[in-house]
Amino acid sequence: MDRFVKNFILMSIVYLAMAAVLGVLMIGYPELLRLKFVHSHLMLLGWVSMMIYGVGYHILPRFAGRLLKSTSMGELQFWLANIGLVGMLLFYTLMQYSTDAGIYKTLTVVFGVVEAFSILLFFYNITTTVFGKES
Repeated sequence: MDRFVKNFILMSIVYLAMAAVLGVLMIGYPELLRLKFVHSHLMLLGWVSMMIYGVGYHILPRFAGRLLKSTSMGELQFWLANIGLVGMLLFYTLMQYSTDAGIYKTLTVVFGVVEAFSILLFFYNITTTVFGKES
């Protein structure tokens, strides 16, 4: 199993644990409910998507009987997905607790764009692997 595949799976489990802790804290401290965005993105982009990326990169090329188009693109996607998610959630949290949230909103969007770009890398890498021309 490629290193970046294992890294996706590991980070998926880390994000699941973080989301679970935040979820419990939100129950105990209702003032934390303003972080529902953080909790839901830890679950969906962290836990679910990272697991899908890891399993998808490992299984889908095998199902298609092909080599992955680009392992270096998979590595890049791993880093961009994690940087995008952590940056987006960090600056969103700061925006929630700041009286002048303009810069934090901008940075939240910038890191969201990084996250979206990482998703497009996965889309390209997997579709060209599974549906690309036979070589």
